[in-house]
Amino acid sequence: MSILINGETTVICQGITGLAGAFHTKGCIDYGTKMVGGVTPGKGGQVDTNGLPVFNTVAQAVKETSATATMVFVPPPFAADSILEAADAGIEVICAITDGIPTADMMKVKAVLRGYPDSVLIGPNCPGIITPGRKTSGEGSNATFESGCKIGIMPGYIHTAPSDAASGKSVGIISRSGTLTYEAVWQTSLLGIGQSTCVGIGGDPVKGENFIELLARFNMDDETDGVVMIGEIGGSDETNAGAWVQENMTKPVISFIAGRTAPKGKRMGHAGAIIGGSDDTAIAKMESLRANGVLVAESPADIGTMTASALGLTVNAC
Repeated sequence: MSILINGETTVICQGITGLAGAFHTKGCIDYGTKMVGGVTPGKGGQVDTNGLPVFNTVAQAVKETSATATMVFVPPPFAADSILEAADAGIEVICAITDGIPTADMMKVKAVLRGYPDSVLIGPNCPGIITPGRKTSGEGSNATFESGCKIGIMPGYIHTAPSDAASGKSVGIISRSGTLTYEAVWQTSLLGIGQSTCVGIGGDPVKGENFIELLARFNMDDETDGVVMIGEIGGSDETNAGAWVQENMTKPVISFIAGRTAPKGKRMGHAGAIIGGSDDTAIAKMESLRANGVLVAESPADIGTMTASALGLTVNAC
């Protein structure tokens, strides 16, 4: 199984005629995602560079294609309205890749989305979400896949479907960091561990699905044997997630917190990565997670081996 998306998910791209939208739509198609169209206001009736139909509105796209998910590559000033348009059209999974959406706009989006309980927002400012497909041929970046779904900008070939996992074990991955998501995926794949679904939740202070919501989904997924949770400085999301894990989680959770050397009061990379108090530091979060039974890696290089150990696998020393 998986969470949120699978090989049958049908996807559109909002902003499909822009350079980024067109480029990453092709990447999703090449991976095997069922991309069925796109939306750019004023360009309805055209065909994009990937041969997909373009619609003026999300509602029109849903009516014609029965899409259930969307990938948002709309410029920051208009992205919030695009997210709400998708929810209003009945889209179930809204993946907002756009970076730089004003926080005030996202606060409005969060408030309005409470009225759309059937729509799930991933992001913004995130790499997206992927449920890995089975490899059918080739190796590395030349590999081909089937029965998977990639919505976003991540390199699909580094992921391993549970059915292809040599160890027979798979994890879910939740991360605030795009590059550290790829690192965790790469390490687990090298150790023969698959990924049921990987979700980049984004590094903005106001976002859609967070750690707790996704941990709950993975906890109910039969194909997920454990969860890798990658956080960073700023906010209390990781600390809150640790408390939830202690009370509710039945599977091992392995974590890494980035930003141990970050100075207080200085934003580090993401809009939400800023230490506002003693509880926001990486060390404080790591201590809190350990106190709640979460396994904490001291270095990103330890994520894979710690995950293997938590799943009862033997890792040969180099």
